[in-house]
Amino acid sequence: MKVAKAFILSALFIVFNITLGCTQQRYPFQDPKLDVEKRIDNLISLLTLDEKIKCLSTNPSIPRLGIKGCDHIEGLHGVALGGPGKWGGENPITTTQFPQAYGLAETWDTEALQRVGDIEGYEARYLFQTDKYERGALVVRSPNVDLARDPRWGRTEECYGEDPFFNGTMAVAMIKGLQGNDKRYWQAASLMKHFLANSNENGRDRTSSDFSEKLFHEYYSVPFRMGVEQGGSRAFMASYNSWNGIPMMVNPVLKNVAVNQWKQNGIICTDGGALGLLIKSHKYYSDDAAGAAAAVKAGINQFLDHYDSAIRHALEKKLVTEKDIEAVIRGNFRVMIKLGLLDPPELNPYSKIKDGPEPWLSEKHKNAVREVTQKSIVLLKNDRNLLPLNKAKVKSLAIIGSKADQVLLDWYSGTLPYVVTALQGIKAKAGSNIQINYAENNAGNAAVNAAKNSETAIVIVGNHPTCNAGWEQCPDAGEGKEAVDRKSLTLTEEELIKEVYQANPNTIVVLISSFPYAINWTQQNVPAILHMAQNSQELGNALADVLFGDYNPAGRLVQTWPNSLDELPPMMDYDITKGRTYMYFNGKPLYPFGFGMSYTNFTYSNLKVSKTKMNANGEITVSVDVKNVGALAGDEVVQLYVSYPNSVIKRPLKQLKAFKRVATKPNEVKTVTMPLNASLLAYWDENLHQFKVEEGEVKLMIGASSADIKLENTIEISNK
Repeated sequence: MKVAKAFILSALFIVFNITLGCTQQRYPFQDPKLDVEKRIDNLISLLTLDEKIKCLSTNPSIPRLGIKGCDHIEGLHGVALGGPGKWGGENPITTTQFPQAYGLAETWDTEALQRVGDIEGYEARYLFQTDKYERGALVVRSPNVDLARDPRWGRTEECYGEDPFFNGTMAVAMIKGLQGNDKRYWQAASLMKHFLANSNENGRDRTSSDFSEKLFHEYYSVPFRMGVEQGGSRAFMASYNSWNGIPMMVNPVLKNVAVNQWKQNGIICTDGGALGLLIKSHKYYSDDAAGAAAAVKAGINQFLDHYDSAIRHALEKKLVTEKDIEAVIRGNFRVMIKLGLLDPPELNPYSKIKDGPEPWLSEKHKNAVREVTQKSIVLLKNDRNLLPLNKAKVKSLAIIGSKADQVLLDWYSGTLPYVVTALQGIKAKAGSNIQINYAENNAGNAAVNAAKNSETAIVIVGNHPTCNAGWEQCPDAGEGKEAVDRKSLTLTEEELIKEVYQANPNTIVVLISSFPYAINWTQQNVPAILHMAQNSQELGNALADVLFGDYNPAGRLVQTWPNSLDELPPMMDYDITKGRTYMYFNGKPLYPFGFGMSYTNFTYSNLKVSKTKMNANGEITVSVDVKNVGALAGDEVVQLYVSYPNSVIKRPLKQLKAFKRVATKPNEVKTVTMPLNASLLAYWDENLHQFKVEEGEVKLMIGASSADIKLENTIEISNK
């Protein structure tokens, strides 16, 4: 009866419109002036059961009602419609490609992240609305806000690092860029990955990430909550793993926290193939019908899976009802309305993004990639001021390494419109007056000879983002990727560095990697080291800019780099209070969280707080003067950490609570001001099941990294 009724109503509307001489169907759900929930009520009332089931996919299109679904697209560091993996195809579409997310985070620059998001969202909209492209989508799977609690995690490259506040802040910037600044419509929809605690690859389809309610709220869920509440994202993907024994795609926390507390009322999708894994790997249900029914009841409204027959069997067995399906697919339509897909195009400012020249070929987008890549480069060491190189004095350079003449892509890269390798960028910058001696490796003593015959040697090494191998294969134990965790932190190519250094002590190492390496020998011996991430189409130009001093590096690490595996707890120990991350690690790492150097120097002075006491609902302003005391212009990343000296509960040794990247000229003093809200100092009270701001002393620490605190002050939290 419901099917027949829906078709009768549809036919009546068509006849009515034809009678009026209209060329377009008109339904209440198409009325932009109507309340959103009433529009969705009307739309759902018009759907057949088959159409409602279809709306549980990532492409809820209803052609007979003129509804075009928004579908999904990958976009961790640029729209991915082509690349080395599953996104390629016969005719890959090129798009603007930035450094990996790990590198984007190393900028410590929220404005840069928002700019990246805006460019990516613009290109997604352009592809979706331009007729000659048929592979566009408006739900962008980005950012990945999982936390890099362990450097062995194979997908470290996809995230923003180990700190929850930092990750959340960068995620908010990316989300705002993707979704745009229009008050009514989104440019694209940001879908965060992967909820929750998905930071092991080996066994991810069956393992359980086990930790307390306290760590859930204080650590693992923080970037997701910030992404929803502050960034405005209304979409995320449930992860493959379980939390405390319950698979995430059926975990009650989806509704209890994300929906009911954070007010996430949009898309909650599964990961690819997760329904089958729920049965076969987790063995949580006896069949697909039970699993699909439980997922819908838990809040899942989009399956990245072959779910159709499972849902139909679940309906037949009365494990799920049509009303249950109607309840969850509402979230999909809320997102579609925000994207303007049910409204007249003239109302949506983003509907004009179509046709015309491909945006990824524009100078604007090319320049943005170069600038962001420059900002992402981290100077780890610079003894004897070996860097920057003086173009007027250098006569010869050795460029050495297998990564020197490649721009390597990862599993979620798009197809780059062009690439500038390190070798190409350095050659272009060096010009005809500097001899370049290139050696890919030391076969036949080529690298050593190049180093001996050059004033300075630049060794360019790092990981291969796909391990240069098939699925679930990484021949080098120090490499990792999706589905493969690292077994070692050793850089195999450190042997090449040793050989080059012995031939020429003026050696510079450029480590292009997706995660930390324990490069202890290199740090102890080589005078200059730079780190940057993979994938940028402007990699070579940005690197050359930094090497020759046209850009002063100011990137900062977003993860603690350990000296060895011995400093890490077991991989599956998700209790970070046992010594994980800078917040609970007592030792001295190879490089600390937040670390990075400059070609200039800075002094800190005049630390002030707007008031020394505040209550649990209050806010203070923290300010400090930063002076560039060197000879070059450069950026400093000012970082505010807090600790709780007299806390009655176990709290982190140190927590990042604010940061700001500041540009300065030589001898310039800038006053850096950062707000600190009391809510950021709260802990999760497991007895009250809520955040609580603890009374007592809070130490404020301003510095250049988590291990380089320049100034301290204290405030008191009091509710009296």
